[in-house]
Amino acid sequence: MTTELPVAVPQTDLALETLPPHRLSVVVPMYNEKDNVAPMVARVHEGLAHYPWPWELILVDDGSSDDTPLELQRAVKQYGPHVRVLELMRNFRQTAAMQAGLDAARGDVVVTLDGDLQNDPVDIPRMVSRLLREDLDLVAGWRKNRQDGLFLRKIPSRIANRLIARITGVRLNDYGCSLKVFRASVIKNVRLYGEMHRFIPAWLATVTTPRRIREEVVTHHPRIHGESKYGISRTFRVILDLVSVFYFMRYRTRPGHFFGGVGLVLGGLGSLILLYMAFVKLVLGQSIGTRPLLFVGFFSIIMGVQFVLSGVIAETLARIYFESGAAKQYQIRDPHVPADAEDWHQAQ
Repeated sequence: MTTELPVAVPQTDLALETLPPHRLSVVVPMYNEKDNVAPMVARVHEGLAHYPWPWELILVDDGSSDDTPLELQRAVKQYGPHVRVLELMRNFRQTAAMQAGLDAARGDVVVTLDGDLQNDPVDIPRMVSRLLREDLDLVAGWRKNRQDGLFLRKIPSRIANRLIARITGVRLNDYGCSLKVFRASVIKNVRLYGEMHRFIPAWLATVTTPRRIREEVVTHHPRIHGESKYGISRTFRVILDLVSVFYFMRYRTRPGHFFGGVGLVLGGLGSLILLYMAFVKLVLGQSIGTRPLLFVGFFSIIMGVQFVLSGVIAETLARIYFESGAAKQYQIRDPHVPADAEDWHQAQ
């Protein structure tokens, strides 16, 4: 017996043909999703069946160990050259796979979604319409009626979303939804590393104003095929990644202010302690040689000097990084960029 996804009713009153001319790229990272490839690709074509502007589908195989690559190649043969496959040489994880797809995308508008069929492509036209009509840079999906487990997925996600929003200042209800619509000229100015795909709205806020970031309620289905790649351990990784996001959002271009600030605080504290110790020794005539506070003051100054020097080094490295450009953190097996004129799908 085959289980089918609930059918989401597409929006019919969007007048997509009145949108500014554009090309659309849909990016789908996949890892060990062999049973989801065919229905997912079919679902994308159903959701964009009447889309009046050219679009392409970019499928990124993140080093799958099952038959996902074979299923992806079957999809290319079945649907045509507007379906493009990027096969990574090994499992670089979701962030790198998503970055590979973003780099390969040629559209003016870029959509990302998961390959597990929990995101519904039928929401794409509505989200693209809002992005272009309201002149936004990002429309993020909000899984308001989320079809996941309460304790292992929903509660940790709510805690993480509130913590991320508070730290980054980008107020969204659902950071974890992979269904997002970007203006390509903006997202291509952001480089994703590690597991930073969870913080894309925060990273985007480093190159655009949060006022141009909005969210849209989207359909969310329960997973039918395959196994979830997420667990409770993701919550702890989010906390660690959030520290990096906080640093890069505020001090990426001026790391000397961060390290130098810490160094000045430590150096100032150490100086005050040593001044007090000098007062105790010279004025009060007490012995200070065995007092722990003397060592605290001494090592605080040493640590302060080290932090200031680290800030100088960090400033130098930041200048080198921004002047030389960033290296890619993934490798594609036999990369092929098809001709630009004949490989876009467009409704007749």
